[in-house]
Amino acid sequence: MAIDLCNKSPATLAENAPGTWSDALTSSSTPPILLDDLEQEQSKALNFAYRATLSNVDPRFVAGDPAAWASDFGYALDRVAVRLDNRTNSVLREQALKHPDPALREQALFEYADRDHPDAIELLVQAVKNDTDRQVRWDALWAIEKLGGPQAVAALSGFLKDDDPEIAEWSKLFISELQTGDPAFDGRSAVLTPGRTFDETLFLLIHCDLYVRLDDSNQHWGKISLAPQGLARIYGQAHACPNVETRERKLVIAKTIEGLHADGSPHVDNYLFRGFTDRTRRDRGNFFFESLVPRPFFKSGHADDPSQGIREANIGFARHGTWYLEPTFQIRESPAIRYVRGRFQGWGYVNLARVAGKPLEEILLPGNGVLSTLHDPEVGPMTNAFILGTFKGKLNDWDGDGRIDLNSRDVYSTTEGEIDTDMDGIPDVPGLTCCDWTQHPRP
Repeated sequence: MAIDLCNKSPATLAENAPGTWSDALTSSSTPPILLDDLEQEQSKALNFAYRATLSNVDPRFVAGDPAAWASDFGYALDRVAVRLDNRTNSVLREQALKHPDPALREQALFEYADRDHPDAIELLVQAVKNDTDRQVRWDALWAIEKLGGPQAVAALSGFLKDDDPEIAEWSKLFISELQTGDPAFDGRSAVLTPGRTFDETLFLLIHCDLYVRLDDSNQHWGKISLAPQGLARIYGQAHACPNVETRERKLVIAKTIEGLHADGSPHVDNYLFRGFTDRTRRDRGNFFFESLVPRPFFKSGHADDPSQGIREANIGFARHGTWYLEPTFQIRESPAIRYVRGRFQGWGYVNLARVAGKPLEEILLPGNGVLSTLHDPEVGPMTNAFILGTFKGKLNDWDGDGRIDLNSRDVYSTTEGEIDTDMDGIPDVPGLTCCDWTQHPRP
């Protein structure tokens, strides 16, 4: 992820000194504590936390072998790809704060942050303070974390007492990740909604880069960086849906795209993932999961648009990361997953003729991008986008009653990923995991 490399690459650190933690925290109400002032037990605990966090450190600073980092395909592409968003910096700053569409405000924020400008954190802080859209605010907090460093911690600290408990908890979580590698949470209790198919429905924030091959020479690449709301508008808002008994080996990612169907119903697109989970620690699980699902591939590059032909193909996707358990949230005598984070990658098709020269408002449209595969004789040659990104999902209080909602989100899937529009656990059509486009004409 390019935005995650901002302020972290050796070149950037060499050219722009990140400053000291004390400089960044001069405005904080809690001044930094010197190591010499710590008691012996505190010093031992800090040393242990440092050693435990080494596994989270950027491998470029701890591994001499470039195979550990320079071989990453996304990292290589990001160094050569041209930005397909050609808006000026001043336009981005203006739209980040004033565009009437929250998804486009957020897109401008992430694009500006991805360009690694010195005032990026300042712009993101303005958005968190003043934006009227709750998700723009917490996604902007995530972008601050992505930029990292002491300035990010100082900025995030300003929202620890925000009136919105979710903003306050996201701030606490991001600060803890930057300082220790692990998340931290507040002390709210949780509530389980009875009669649901899944024990938990975690709303996912997903940020991705699409690296698009611009010609057959493999020498020209373009880059589109999609902020969470923009990605959700095109590909669907995703929820991670685990059940206690099966979460270590399978998981459903349930997605819905709003505005694609003429009748106003959500476009349902579910993915059943399978894989391994490492449970050598009782408080978390490290996982690597893969999905392979049948999908109609629309050669137009737009979901449900058969104007240029359709090909039935099997679409694969991979995701890996870590989930963290909350011992105070119990589901059938097992702790619930309170938070998940990780990375994903797959393939896509971007119809360049369809998007070339158009403003962002005409690109960030429902279904205006399709996932793809390299393993199909027709679809493979059309595949031109490498998709990779990061995701995070936290349990939230959605109804404002002061309690965390474990599984209150509406997701239209069975435990096997089949479409279940009335959420009774029984598939509408056995084996169908994505809406039948012939039954839902586009607007």
